[in-house]
Formats: sequence, structure tokens, C-alpha cells
Amino acid sequence: MPNFQPGDLVTAIYKTGKYIGEITNERPGVYVVKILAVLKHPRQGDLHNPNQADVQLFQERKALAFREQANIPEKMVKPFDGEIPIYNDSLIKAFQHLKQDLQKDDSDFAQKSLKNLESLKKEYELMYGLEMEG
Repeated sequence: MPNFQPGDLVTAIYKTGKYIGEITNERPGVYVVKILAVLKHPRQGDLHNPNQADVQLFQERKALAFREQANIPEKMVKPFDGEIPIYNDSLIKAFQHLKQDLQKDDSDFAQKSLKNLESLKKEYELMYGLEMEG
């Protein structure tokens, strides 16, 4: 397992999202990662009951924000080598990819997730001034 140093670029999985980030600190069992781009938008709903619509709390999950710092378990951090996309562009791409996947699915879970994404889209547009289609 690589031993990362502050300044190293990595991919990091946090809950169900995947990001490109920079190591800023290390703590026992975790790296502190500053988010620079979104590779995969977090899935909606209950983390403990994936793909289930009939749960007590169907959670809306936002992507981690640009430069937000998150404690990521060591095993979820991998080296990154490549070009870092612009955060807003990466967020739109990851959001649209998740939305397109959900639109192919007519389950209750997908419908609830799409409803959450509509709410997130409005929030992202306000937060980042994004122009998001659909």
C-alpha cells in the first residue's frame, strides 16, 4: 500500500462518490484529502440498503465541494496520475452520467434518486453558477 505525503494527487472514494484530490494530512487509518474534481457522483438513498426505495430515510447525497477536505480511509485512496479536470466540468459530467444511468431504470429507487438529483441540480446551479441541462 503506497504511503502518501501531503501534496500527492490521489483518487479517493468517499461513501459512494469518487474524487480526485490532494493529500493534505495523514491521521491513523485515514488521509485528509482536499477535493479537486468529481469522478463519480454519489448515489442517492440509504448507504446501508443500496438500491432500496422503501427505507426510513432516503438520503440526498451531494458531491463533496471543491477544496472541501474529507477524512478518507487509507484503503479508499489510490495514486492519481493524469490531468485534473476543472471541478465544475467534472461535477456536471459525473452528475449527468448518474442521471442517465437512473433514467434507464424504472424502479422506485431510480425514480426517488432522480427526484433527489433534480433538487441537487438546483442547488449546484445556485452554489456554482452551473448551467446544467435537463
